[in-house]
Amino acid sequence: MTEQLRLSELDQRLSSAAKKPSSYDRALKTIVSECDRRGLSLEEESEGEWRNSLATKRSPKGGSLEQLFRNEVASIEPLDRESEAKLARRIEFARLRLERALSRAGIVSKELASFRFHLDPDHRDQELPELSPEVQNRWNEWHALRKEMVERNLFLVLLNLERYAHTRASRMDLIQEGAGALFRAVDGFDWRRGLLFRTYAVHWLHQAFRSHLYNFGHTVRLPVYLQKAMKHVKDASIRLGTEDPKSISEETDLNETLVANAISARRGVLSMDVSYSEDGEGGSIADTLADNETVDLQDHYRPEMEDVSLDEGLGMALERLEDRERKVIVSRFGLFGETECTLSELSRSLGVSLERVRQIQIRALEKMKAPAVRRAVDPYLL
Repeated sequence: MTEQLRLSELDQRLSSAAKKPSSYDRALKTIVSECDRRGLSLEEESEGEWRNSLATKRSPKGGSLEQLFRNEVASIEPLDRESEAKLARRIEFARLRLERALSRAGIVSKELASFRFHLDPDHRDQELPELSPEVQNRWNEWHALRKEMVERNLFLVLLNLERYAHTRASRMDLIQEGAGALFRAVDGFDWRRGLLFRTYAVHWLHQAFRSHLYNFGHTVRLPVYLQKAMKHVKDASIRLGTEDPKSISEETDLNETLVANAISARRGVLSMDVSYSEDGEGGSIADTLADNETVDLQDHYRPEMEDVSLDEGLGMALERLEDRERKVIVSRFGLFGETECTLSELSRSLGVSLERVRQIQIRALEKMKAPAVRRAVDPYLL
């Protein structure tokens, strides 16, 4: 059985080292090296220690998803300053151990996302390189600590959500965006600065909420820069009492063309099924656009009508690749009539390791993400 490092012992050693900021990093690396040498695993903390079961029992059953979420958050005890600092140091300790384990396994940190199938039961049957038990254990320890920090700060999502309650965005979508932002905040949080995590995380939350509104707040997606310009144009239009682009441009110091585009983008979107009359009995826009003639599109459509065919689009993408990268992509995905090959089959065919084939595939797919190629291929993707 693997020997465990108790959290209380770890906290005591890290807290003691933190009293000397100038030598903390060196002390942290020493502790990590000692734990790696002894093969210690980090003790798992029970969620029951920071969940109030009585709060859950008192919460009313049923209700909306948001209410169920609020009830769940109410059962989680928030962190005080001392507990937060201890947890932040644990996360830093676990992250450093994970980085060292990845280095020993020859894996770059940014490639770790491609190994998520080890934690996702729906993807464990994929033929991909195996992670070493050490890397899996270090990842599990690090993620468990990040998850605790996020869950014990979920109340921040609900507190800041109300500022965006007047928007058309779904509240549950905003909650989901906020929860994701907390994970990014945990990864960037530096306890050494003396700030509370909530002070740092609130900026990530507002950024996530605003990004969601900019991207999904309109039926037709508008660029972020244009939506920001629309706000300035609207305010200036109200002050001046006119929508003249030249006058608004002088008032806001924005380019006149940008002002004209912002005014044009402010036009609302009307459903084709909305009735003309207030009583709802009149005709709709769809009636005026209807074509009563029955046309078989298959008799009129020809592939030559497309600006770029699928074969041409794939050809454009593959031209960007080296010979070995092209062979891996064509054989891996069965393009142009080729039989699909597994990573193992390609490994034997090319005479390289399975991990090397996976790296070639990742690099080739990155090269194929050029905007021109995406525009050509996107119409054929479901």
